[in-house]
Amino acid sequence: MGRGVTLPEWFEFSKMEIKDVLKSLETSKRGLSEAEARARLERYGYNEVELKRENPILRFLKQFRSLLVYILLVISVFTLLIGEWVDTAVIVGVVIINSLIGFIQEGKANEAMEALQKLVKTETTVIRDGKQLQVPSSLLVPGDMVKMEMGDRVPADIRVIQAKNIFVDESTLTGESVPVEKTPIKLSEEAISKGEFRNTLFSGTLVTEGNGTGVVVSTGAETEIGKISKTVKGEGVKTPLIRKIDEFSRSIALAIISIALINFIGALIFGYDIIFSFLASTSLAVAAIPEGLPAIITITLAFGVAKMAGKNAIVRNLPSVETLGSVTVICSDKTGTLTKNEMTVKCIYAGGEFYEVEGTGYEREGEIKNTGSGLPGPLRMTLECGLNCNNASMTDGRLQGDPTEKALIISAYKGGIVRRAERMDEIPFDSRKKYMAILTADGMIYVKGSPERIIEMCSHELRDEPMEIDRERLRKELHILTSRGLRVLAFATREHSDGTVDDGDLRDLIFLGFQGMMDPPRPEAMEAIKKCESAGIRTIMITGDHARTAETIAEKLGIPAKGALTGSEISSMDDKELMEAVREYNLYARVSPEDKYRITAALQGLGNIVAMTGDGVNDAPALKMADVGVAMGSGTDVAKEASDIILTDDNFATIVASVSEGRAVYERIQRIIYYVLPTSGGQGLIILSSFFMAALIPVFRFLPLLPLQILWINLFDGIFLAMPLITEPGDADVLERPPRDPDEKIINSTFIRKVGIVSMAMAFSGLSVFYIAEQSLTVTQARTVTFATVIMVHVFYLLTARSVENSVLKMNPLSNKWILYGIGTTLLMMMLIIYVPQLEFIFRTRPFPPEWWGVVIPFSLTGLIMIEIEKLIRRRLKG
Repeated sequence: MGRGVTLPEWFEFSKMEIKDVLKSLETSKRGLSEAEARARLERYGYNEVELKRENPILRFLKQFRSLLVYILLVISVFTLLIGEWVDTAVIVGVVIINSLIGFIQEGKANEAMEALQKLVKTETTVIRDGKQLQVPSSLLVPGDMVKMEMGDRVPADIRVIQAKNIFVDESTLTGESVPVEKTPIKLSEEAISKGEFRNTLFSGTLVTEGNGTGVVVSTGAETEIGKISKTVKGEGVKTPLIRKIDEFSRSIALAIISIALINFIGALIFGYDIIFSFLASTSLAVAAIPEGLPAIITITLAFGVAKMAGKNAIVRNLPSVETLGSVTVICSDKTGTLTKNEMTVKCIYAGGEFYEVEGTGYEREGEIKNTGSGLPGPLRMTLECGLNCNNASMTDGRLQGDPTEKALIISAYKGGIVRRAERMDEIPFDSRKKYMAILTADGMIYVKGSPERIIEMCSHELRDEPMEIDRERLRKELHILTSRGLRVLAFATREHSDGTVDDGDLRDLIFLGFQGMMDPPRPEAMEAIKKCESAGIRTIMITGDHARTAETIAEKLGIPAKGALTGSEISSMDDKELMEAVREYNLYARVSPEDKYRITAALQGLGNIVAMTGDGVNDAPALKMADVGVAMGSGTDVAKEASDIILTDDNFATIVASVSEGRAVYERIQRIIYYVLPTSGGQGLIILSSFFMAALIPVFRFLPLLPLQILWINLFDGIFLAMPLITEPGDADVLERPPRDPDEKIINSTFIRKVGIVSMAMAFSGLSVFYIAEQSLTVTQARTVTFATVIMVHVFYLLTARSVENSVLKMNPLSNKWILYGIGTTLLMMMLIIYVPQLEFIFRTRPFPPEWWGVVIPFSLTGLIMIEIEKLIRRRLKG
């Protein structure tokens, strides 16, 4: 394609004959050469669509949309009017610093989420230099020949060249949920006028049925969805928990503002001047409103998402991080998740004989034993059927495709069969039909699929000559293979003179044989199942394999099972009967995607929180139904779209690690709430109590803390003390506790008790120290002693707030460096404010005699001591 050529729009290609399309794009059915593909990539760029990003200035200004900011700005205007310009400057400075921190954190969170999305790599089957390859979708260029099949997301705008019953869900573009059939035939003007572009696959749509080949005509921003995306801006997700905390914070803020207003009016009635009344009321509001709490929790969730990504779990749906901590049942596919997905054919049955196969994995080493001087006819035909009825491929000695199909290629190679017949037509595999069929140029239909289905479709069995089938005997031979824990496929054939094949042609087939393959359990899955048991999580294995195969694998994995419930048995049950059955069974065999959906619904009907794995197109309903849908990284795009989490390593142990992280995230959120709200409450109580005590104790006619001092405490508390709790690891016994009740309120009786204890302890410490200090020090020095005491209460309380349950004595004080850095920075800044003259002037502090630290430290320990006593009592009550 010359560099001066301008590509016609895709609708121009839809009006062309196929040969003209290929000529215009300077390509062929053999595809582009690698050199030409690289040149076009340089010209057209990567096949990627970027969402319109939020303007950074708008993102910064959005940080000012906060109730606390509005309050502070009103205060700053008032202080400016009364001539307190230092106070005005500091308040405005704090608002700007807070906004900058929010702006930076939100930017980092957005970058992190974008990076995580890039980890979910999609690959496309492309033909280049006549060879079939898997390449990242981002590397596609106009002129590339692409193969699409059921479950694929269309990676670019593609003109159909060849199609076999291909249907596409275009709802992402049109809103219409009914799949559209696609055809390679050029469109008439009449069809175009109706908007019926039946020969074009649009980027972002989903192939729901069939398969086909096409040529890429537009990529990236030039695709239809790319043009639409230019005008779309991504919105952040607020999880249910964050919304609850947001609402709770607003409610508290409104209540505190009401109290502050009453406080202001009461102060005026009691004869205080307007400036003191205003300072007291604003100090109360600033001290007690936990406005930064939702933002800290959002960052906590983002931190958990990043940790999960490091463990090969990509979170697509942020609320699922919360839900993971409550999971009571994990329903897992067997193949590739609980097992290694390294299929090896171990035994073949053909012509009434069993043949053992040597070797492991996808290596060609090994032979088929007991074949004598040459391959018997039925064995040869079974291997040929497995090689031809197969969409995996061997390119430059490297296998690509489905693990089961790769194993069939290797077994054929071990029998010396390497040449495939020319394929004329195909019936793609369908999980409902449970078979795949192809038609070759020499007039043979080859069929492979589930043994039960294939046996029923056959009328004869191949021995030396075809003979009438004995289904009962074949089922007994099948049982011999499945009792060894082998996954078994059956193979059949028949002659066919027509040039096409459909389901109606698959009658009176000749049974050829079975191939039994082994997929060994993952060692890490066995350990993960033990962890699930300790964590109170039930593990259920769901497979399309034979019941006996499933039982053997379940036994090796350590899944307790009284036997397997089969798909046919599930189909015969109504919903009530199935709900009773799922109480007992941990093993399900010969299960269809529809069965998975019903199993999920039945488990949820019993009150379970269900995590369900899946990788196929038809798994999407079950993944959507589950509380946490888990797709495999190697699965179809449809399954990934329906999921909440994608496992990049397809490993069951990763699910368990994700559950552990989900519980740890919830613990971190608990810690942060248990830390932030009591300390805010304590500061507010100091101001409120001092106001009401002023009538009885004259010293309290002076505020124990000024608004600027409280602002500084809140600022540094949020950044340097609360934030490090995000990095606190989960308790060591996080997977030794039962799952959390999803209906459990995070703001519960324990929380209220902690708020009360710490608030009263801080108020007692602050007011007591202020009262004692004022007897012998100036008011400014007494405030400074109170300022230091409140900060030290925060520091000591932080040490015990690292765990909701465990004593501070059982925690390693050096295990979290960020908490140590936070405490160190806070103490350093406190000393600077107390002892540096310029900062003294700004924050209205004065150095106090060193011996007063002997008063500050003991009073500062009250919060820690009271919470440790509360924890001890609670642990003993639990036994």
